[in-house]
Amino acid sequence: QVQLVESGGGLVQAGGSLKLSCLASGRSFSTTVMGWFRQAPGKDREFVAARSWRTSEYYSDSVKGRFTISRDYNRNTVYLQMNSLEPEDTAVYYCAAGPLTTTRDAKDYNYWGQGTQVTVSS
Repeated sequence: QVQLVESGGGLVQAGGSLKLSCLASGRSFSTTVMGWFRQAPGKDREFVAARSWRTSEYYSDSVKGRFTISRDYNRNTVYLQMNSLEPEDTAVYYCAAGPLTTTRDAKDYNYWGQGTQVTVSS
């Protein structure tokens, strides 16, 4: 059974940092893309960042320069370092995996975690 489990969310003040982790189990994702999406209340789920096994990284314009995605292939884990957080970053953050090529479309990801809440206070 494939599982993606996120951790690291919480409450932080604007300008602060958080690091999210997503541990995958049940299969290796070393040759597929892993990424992060987020969903704020009343809004659609949106792409945040993705990283392929060939180290290509992609970010949404809203987080570029502030967030960094990284992967530990030995631990089947993907991370999201979030710096200079803004109240607009408040959302449930989801880890996703599956595509063979980097994509921003949530429909291309086969596996999803349950999400972790990130709240940024002003």
